[in-house]
Amino acid sequence: MSESELEYDESADSGSAFEASEDEGSEGHDSEEDEALILQATIELSNQTARRDAQERAGMGSSSKVVSVPSAAVTVRAARAERRLAKGRKNKRKVYDSDEDDFEILEEDISELSALESSDEEEEPLSKGKGKGKGKKKTSKFARNLLDPNSAERHRSHRKVLQAEKNEMYRIYGRRPTVAQRNEYYLRKNHPELRDVWGDLEATIPVIVPEPAEQPAGLKVTLLPFQLESLTWMRKQETGPWHGGMLADEMGMGKTIQMISLFVSDLKRPNLVVAPTVALMQWRNEIAAHTEGMNVLVWYGSTRMTDPKELKKYDVVLTTYAVLESVFRKQQSGFKRKGMIVKERSPLHSMKWNRIILDEAHNIKERATNTAKATFELDSNYKWCLSGTPLQNRVGELYSLIRFLGGDPFSYYFCKRCDCKSLHWKFSDRKNCDECGHSPMQQTCFWNNEILTPIQKNGLAGPGRHAFKKLRVLLDRVMLRRTKVQRADDLGLPPRIVVVKRDYFSPEEKELYLSLFSDATRQFSTYVDSGTVLNNYSNIFSLITRMRQMACHPDLVLRSKTNGAKFLAADEPGEATVCRLCNDVAEDAIQAKCRHIFDRECIRQYLEAAAEISPDCPVCHVPLTIDLEAPALELDAEVQTSTRQGILGRLDLDKWRSSTKIEALVEELSNLRLQDHTTKSIVFSQFVNFLDLISFRLQKAGFKICRLEGTMSPQARDATIQHFMNNTEVTVFLVSLKAGGVALNLTEASRIYLMDSWWNPAVEFQAMDRIHRLGQHRPVKAYKLVVEDSIESRIIQLQEKKSAMVDATLSTDDSAMGRLTPEDWVSCSDCDGSIAYWYLIPTQLLILACSHPSHPRITRFELHIQRPTSKCYDIYYAPHHIVHLSVISRFNFLY
Repeated sequence: MSESELEYDESADSGSAFEASEDEGSEGHDSEEDEALILQATIELSNQTARRDAQERAGMGSSSKVVSVPSAAVTVRAARAERRLAKGRKNKRKVYDSDEDDFEILEEDISELSALESSDEEEEPLSKGKGKGKGKKKTSKFARNLLDPNSAERHRSHRKVLQAEKNEMYRIYGRRPTVAQRNEYYLRKNHPELRDVWGDLEATIPVIVPEPAEQPAGLKVTLLPFQLESLTWMRKQETGPWHGGMLADEMGMGKTIQMISLFVSDLKRPNLVVAPTVALMQWRNEIAAHTEGMNVLVWYGSTRMTDPKELKKYDVVLTTYAVLESVFRKQQSGFKRKGMIVKERSPLHSMKWNRIILDEAHNIKERATNTAKATFELDSNYKWCLSGTPLQNRVGELYSLIRFLGGDPFSYYFCKRCDCKSLHWKFSDRKNCDECGHSPMQQTCFWNNEILTPIQKNGLAGPGRHAFKKLRVLLDRVMLRRTKVQRADDLGLPPRIVVVKRDYFSPEEKELYLSLFSDATRQFSTYVDSGTVLNNYSNIFSLITRMRQMACHPDLVLRSKTNGAKFLAADEPGEATVCRLCNDVAEDAIQAKCRHIFDRECIRQYLEAAAEISPDCPVCHVPLTIDLEAPALELDAEVQTSTRQGILGRLDLDKWRSSTKIEALVEELSNLRLQDHTTKSIVFSQFVNFLDLISFRLQKAGFKICRLEGTMSPQARDATIQHFMNNTEVTVFLVSLKAGGVALNLTEASRIYLMDSWWNPAVEFQAMDRIHRLGQHRPVKAYKLVVEDSIESRIIQLQEKKSAMVDATLSTDDSAMGRLTPEDWVSCSDCDGSIAYWYLIPTQLLILACSHPSHPRITRFELHIQRPTSKCYDIYYAPHHIVHLSVISRFNFLY
C-alpha cells in the first residue's frame, strides 16, 4: 500500500475543521521540524494567555475581556504536523503485510479516547455585567488538550497500550482478529480463570455415569431401572459443584416420581416445588399416593400464609409460576394502596430452602421476564430443573436454566477491562457499571460470547461447530436426558403414530380466506411504505393470528369480540346469555357460585335428575351451589367482565354452519366410535372460542364431553380431570393447549387431535405426551388437522426445521447435526418469496425474504442493530434472514 493511501482524508465529508493541502503528504518534513511546529503553536498560545492575564490585572473591564486562541495559520500548521507524525509512526510499524487493511480501532477504544480526541466545541457560561448577550468565545477541546501536557501524555500512553494489544492479538491469531476473538482476548487477559475454562471443566468435573440405586424404603411404588439410575445420578450431582442439575427425560417417563424418590431418600425440609397451575394437584396427589407421612402445603390462592416460619414446618410447599412472579413483583416494585406504593416482602424469597424444583422449567426460558428473575432470586442448598423440552426455539433458552442453577462462570457477566464479574446486569444509571465504573460496552455475557453468538452467526461451520462442542461438554455434566426410544425395554410403552390429516377449504371458506389474506397484505404494505413495520409488531401479529383463526372457522374472525365490528353490519344482534347446559339462549338466566350461567328451568331439571345429594357443576364438576329463587341475571358490563360467555352468545345457532376442520374432527370421532365406543380422545386447541364451536357441534352429534380451560381454579381442573378419567360415557376431553398442554397425566385416552398448529413444535409434543406416558397400554395415535393452501402448511414446515435443531442440540448422536444445513441454523425457517416476502413469528424473530415479485427492486435491506450503548450497521444481501427484533432500532429497504 502506498504512503499516499495512508494519508488521512480530512475532506468536508469527514467533519474536520481543517483542510488538507498538497504539501501535507510530501516527504520533505522530518519529525524534528514537525515537533518544532507543535512547540511553536504551544508557545504562541502560552504567550497569548500571558498577555490576556496581564490585561486583566491592569484593570480592563469585563466587556473587553477576550479569550485568545491561536491564529488560524498556526493551528492549521500544528494540526498538519501532528497528522504527519502519526503517519510516520504508523509507517514505522511493520506489523501487517502491505496488502492488509488498516487495523480497525475498537469501538470501546474510540469511546474511551473520545474525550481526548473530540474537536466538538463547548460553550462557556455567559459573562455577567454590562456586556449582556455577549458570551465568551468558545474554546475547542483540541486547543485545551494541546495546552495540557498531562492529557497528551495520557493520550500517547493509551495509544501505546492499544497498539501493543493489537500486535499481541495479531501474533496470536495470525491475522486481523474478529470481534469475537477480540472479546476472547480481553476476557482471558483480565480474567485468568477463563483462559482454559472448557479444558478445566473436562479435567476437573467428570461425567457422572448413572448406576442403579436401591429402592427407597419409604416409597410405595417400585421404580423402573432407569429411574433408579437417575436417583443415583441426582444424589451425586447434589454433592458435586453444581449442587443440582437438569433432569430432562422425555415427557411421560416419570420425572415427578423420580424427584419424589429423592425427597424420600433425604427427608430434610423445607422443599419448594414451582409448577404450572394445572400440575399442582397432580404433585399433591402423587406425593399422597406414593409416600407416607409427608406434610404438603399447596401455597396458592388469596388465603395463603405469609409467615416464613410456618412454611418451614412443611416437607414440601407447592406453588405456581404466576404466584411466584406476583410476590416477587410486590417485593421489588410494590403495588398501589390508597394512592401510595407499598412494598411487601415475599415469604418465598425470605427463607433458605433445602431444595427448589422447577417443574416444566422451560417456563423461565426468557431470561428478561419477571418469572425468570423471580426464580433467580430464590435461595436453597440444591436446585433442580425438570423439563422434557429444555430447548424449544433457540440455544439461548438454555441460559436461563444454567443461570438458575448458578453455574460459574457460564452464567456470569464479565468486564473486558478489569476483573469485575457479576451474575446481574448492574447499571443503575445506564452508563457505568455499579461495581467497576466501566461502560456497558465493556461488559459481556460469557454464555453469549462462547456459545450463543457463534452458533447464531455461523451455524455448524467453524466457530459454530466449536461452540456446539463446548455446549455438549457443559450439558454432559449438568443434564441427564433419556428418551423413550432409548429406554423402550424398561418402559414397555405401546407405539405412537403421528398422522398429519390434510384437508382443503370449501369454496366459501377459500373466498373468505383469500379476502382476509389480501387485506393483511395490503395493511402490511402500508406499514412498509410508511416505514413503521417494527412499530406495528403487535398489529402484524394480529393479522397473522386472524389468518390462523380463519383456517379453523370463519366465525372466529367475523364474530370476534375485538375485530367483529370490522366485518359485520351495525344492525347485527349483540351478545346474548347462553345456558351452559343446553347451549341455547337462556330466557331466565341465573348464575352459580362457580360463575357458570344456566337457564333456570334447565338447571332445575338437572338437579331433579341428579342421583347425588349434592351434585357437581355440569361444567367444572366442583360441588354445585346455586340459588334457584335468585332474580334473573341481567347481562350488564360487570357480568361480561367477570364471566366468560364465549362466542356462542354472538351467533344465530339456528343458522350456524360448521367448518371444514370441525367436520373432519367429527368424521374421525364418529368412525372411532363405530370401531370402539370406549376409546377416549383429547382435543387440543389454542383458541377457547374454537373449543366453544367444537363443543356445540360434538354435543349435537351425540358425544359426551368435558372441558379444561385456563379460567378454572386448581380444584376445578382436578375435578374435571377426575370426571373424564372415571366416567366411561365421557369420551371426548376438550383442552386449552396453554392450560393443559403440560404436566397432565391422561392415560385413559389413546387419541389426540391437534386442531391448530403452533410455531413451536415442542408445545405439540408436550400435548401428545399427555397420553403417551407411563401407564398407557393402548396404541396411541395423534392427528394434526391442517388446511392446505393456508398459513398452517407453512407452520408445519417451520416445525420440522425447529425439531431438527432441538435434536442436534440435545442428542448425543453427531448424525443429528448432519440433518441441518448451515442455512437452517442461520435462519431456522423456510421462507418462500413467491407467496410473501416476509413473515413475523411469535418467537421475537423477524424473517425477511426480499424476492417477492411485487417488489422486484428490493435487492437488499439494512438493519440498524442496537447494542448496549452503540449502534452497528449491517447490510444483508441474502434473500432471507432472521434477526432478533429486540436488538433492531431501525429498518430500511435499499433499492
